[in-house]
Amino acid sequence: MSSDGAKAMAASLSTADRRTDWSEVNAVVLGLGISGFAAADALLRMNATVTVLDHVDDEVRVERGRILSTLGAQVQLGGDLDLATDRETPCDLLVPSPGFPPSHPWIEQFRAGTIWSGEQLAWNLRPLERPAPWLTLTGTNGKTTTAEMLSSILRLAGHRAVAVGNVGRPLVEAVFAEPPYDVLPVELSSFQLHWSDRLAPHASALLNIAPDHLDWHGSMAAYVADKSKIFNGTTDTIVYNADDARTEELARAADVAEGCRAVGFTLGIPEIGMLGVVAGTLVDRAFTGERRTHAQELCDISDLAVSGSHNVANALAAAALALSWGVPIPAIRRGLLAYEGEPHRLKSIARIGDVEYVDDSKATNVSAADVALQCFPRVVWIAGGLAKGGQFDDLVSKHHHRLSAVVLLGRDRELIRQAVERHAPEVPVIEVADSETEPMDHAVREAASLARPKDTVLLAPACASMDLFPDYSARGDAFAHAVDNLSR
Repeated sequence: MSSDGAKAMAASLSTADRRTDWSEVNAVVLGLGISGFAAADALLRMNATVTVLDHVDDEVRVERGRILSTLGAQVQLGGDLDLATDRETPCDLLVPSPGFPPSHPWIEQFRAGTIWSGEQLAWNLRPLERPAPWLTLTGTNGKTTTAEMLSSILRLAGHRAVAVGNVGRPLVEAVFAEPPYDVLPVELSSFQLHWSDRLAPHASALLNIAPDHLDWHGSMAAYVADKSKIFNGTTDTIVYNADDARTEELARAADVAEGCRAVGFTLGIPEIGMLGVVAGTLVDRAFTGERRTHAQELCDISDLAVSGSHNVANALAAAALALSWGVPIPAIRRGLLAYEGEPHRLKSIARIGDVEYVDDSKATNVSAADVALQCFPRVVWIAGGLAKGGQFDDLVSKHHHRLSAVVLLGRDRELIRQAVERHAPEVPVIEVADSETEPMDHAVREAASLARPKDTVLLAPACASMDLFPDYSARGDAFAHAVDNLSR
């Protein structure tokens, strides 16, 4: 295609929707995970020409590839793909799965085309008549909890809704659902936001910002820039964390629609225009008509099924998003009280003797591990995995007085060991070798041998899991299985 033709195609894709003739579009999808499969399927549904590439050729991807090939896609799987041949693949639209960083050679190869996340593709392919409003949210921590809290609220208010995006059903699949959803709570990761430039949600929330995925983004500044995209184009309400100065700064600088308002949430007493906490009760001073003189009660903290100040913050953010869409207070209360928590998030697995075993495998970064460690007075800490550019000195320094012992496993465990040596040299450290066939079983046995009465053995890795496990869920399951073995 000539350069003029490429520019014309890029311009037409910027406004492409279900009315567009997609038969002239050559689309390349990178990755055949859940999101990549959904994106390729949607593009085939729109009659685009689709090529799918993935380094991995495991059983699941081979089956997905077989299905897409039957539908008309060209599928290439395996670690030995010949990029020299692939250079001839035409590409008007590139849809990279979240695992592909911007520096990946395949993205560099196809960069001349328009690049969209699967979520941007979903936005452009929403139903033409009465599309479901999006209530979007992101943050370093708490995204899934907040999205599921919001979904609980919306469902108990009588709406057809489901948490989508980085949690649950792929967004591009949800926009084709029949019957259609009334409203979509959308969790977005920084990876998904990186290639999403033209969303216009009804409301959006930025829960918090802390270093994470710096290996993928390249710098903290780039990570923050991608997170801040959550606000762009919002039409009604943006929600920020008033206890996190950076999210407030990003809210002030957000490029939003005319008339869009900003609402803060805080664990303290809220000012006008915020949600917060008064005498143990979650309250609203942003959406109530009497906000200058009164605060509308939402629910008591003691009534929530999940504990911890971080979950209070998540509940406030979920309530703010729901209120922006007009959900009544009684439904918000019912939804918050019905939410019972996510798997692998500070879940007590067992008490053996006088030692409790807690699974927080979802603590995949330093700030999430910080929250987990704060919950227990004495801990045998199981940690390690893929650090993603994380630094551990401040974390160990802050919690050294809680540490009875540390058990480390995974590729980047040495970084944590060095931090413990610098800031808690008196704390015993055990490392599980990469050669162990059942590393979590070994880690739990070591932790049990080091635990003292009233200690908590806490799996809060502060790292991603993919060096040893398929995902954090599998890592948490392995921990629960190891504790079960120990109890027997």
